[in-house]
Parts: sequence; structure tokens; C-alpha cells
Amino acid sequence: METSGVRNITSNNKQQLEMNNETLEKMKQLRLFGMYDAFRTNLESSVKESLTTDQFISVLVASEWDDRRNRSVERTIRAAAFRYKASLEHIDYSIERGLDRNQVHRLAALDFIKEHKDLFITGSTGTGKSYLATALGYQACQNGYKVLYVNTAKLMGQLKLAKAKGTILAELKKIERVDLLILDDFGLQPFDPQSRVTLLDIIEDRHQKRSTIVTSQIPVKEWYDIIGEKTIADAVLDRIVHHSLRVELFGESMRRRNSKIENVFL
Repeated sequence: METSGVRNITSNNKQQLEMNNETLEKMKQLRLFGMYDAFRTNLESSVKESLTTDQFISVLVASEWDDRRNRSVERTIRAAAFRYKASLEHIDYSIERGLDRNQVHRLAALDFIKEHKDLFITGSTGTGKSYLATALGYQACQNGYKVLYVNTAKLMGQLKLAKAKGTILAELKKIERVDLLILDDFGLQPFDPQSRVTLLDIIEDRHQKRSTIVTSQIPVKEWYDIIGEKTIADAVLDRIVHHSLRVELFGESMRRRNSKIENVFL
């Protein structure tokens, strides 16, 4: 009787193992990677034994939910094409450059995106304009918004090629659909006639429907001159200036400052 009992236990264990392996394989084929990892982890520990059926199902579903959300955020970040990584938590407020912590925290709530407002970040080179814009872009990705980061001059060059290929309407449609467009280094190169018209198309398509962050070394009051051509400049600025939020930075370049500090310790 004892031997028979041991055989039954061994047989049951084998069947359970086969069933669990089959379940894991099905989860993998169904691309339920979050559930797969949670189920496998629980099989390798004694946690499952302390959970009710409802609790165990809740663990599996929560793991799948988190995994899908994380992968979605990763895809959104890749699609945004940021130049570098940036985080709101790593912004340095110890240096006097006109950066207000409370204002940044308000911007981090992303209400300006919900309200389809634009944000201008201006200041001299190296004061952290691009970093702040990128950090807000990462925050937006984390919250499920579609973001696109572009250098303004490079974007205009790419759209010129798209016009030559006959694909510019499709490219403009992609830009129109993103929730947050970051136009970095706005105005470093003058706008030629084609670029002015393209800029107006982008602004017109997004006006009061999507948000745009513009970073520039040039003060907003001088944007009229760098856009050029009175009619187009009027049309562009009329759509983006009046209801925009602004961050104006000043001071020495942080890159130059950090370089000086490094040289002191050499």
C-alpha cells in the first residue's frame, strides 16, 4: 500500500509538472509574457501555496498589465527619437538660471498637453533648454502620450526630401498625430521660403489640437524676424504665441561650467 501511494504521488507530480509546462508554453505562444514570468516565478517558490485562487489570478493579471504597459512605454520612447535620456528627477536646481522648481512640477503634471497648449523654452546656449524639453517628453511617454523630438533644421531638411519624393503629406500627417511635438533649436538656421510654408503647415495642423514644445536660443520677440516673410510670420506667431506657456533661462552654459569644474580637479 505504501509503494502504491508513493507511485500515485509521483504520477500526480509528473502530471502537474507537464500541465504547468504546457501552460507556460501556451502563455508564451499567446505572448502573455507578464503572466508567463509571474507564473514561472510562483512555480519556483512557495508563494502560490499561500494565495487563494482569486489572489493568484489577480497576481497573474497585474503582472501582464504591468508588462504590457512597460513595453508600450518603451515603444513610445523609441518612436519619440529623443537625442538623449533625460529625467525630471535629475534636473539641477542648485544653479541660478531662472528655473523654478514649482513651475517645472506644474509642467510635469502635463496639463498643458491635455489643454493643447504650447510651451516655449528660451535661453542662451547650454542653460538646459533641450534637457528640460526632453525630460518633459519622457514624462509624457510614461503617461501614454505619443511624442516626437526633432531638431528643427533637420526636420525641415527631411521634409524637403519628402516633398521631392512626393511623400510630404504623409510625413506631415504623422507629425500632426503626435500628442507632443518637440521642436529643438528653433531658429538656429534661417527659414527659406519652402521651410516657412512647411512650418506654417505644421503649426496650422496642430493649432489647439496638439501641443508643441519649442526650444530656442532666440527670444520669442525676435522669432518674427527669423521666420521672415511678413504674412507667414504673422500667421505662425498668431497661432502659437498668445496662449503659450514660457520658461526663460539665463546664465552661463552648464557645459562650460562643468568643464571648468573638471579642469579645477585635473
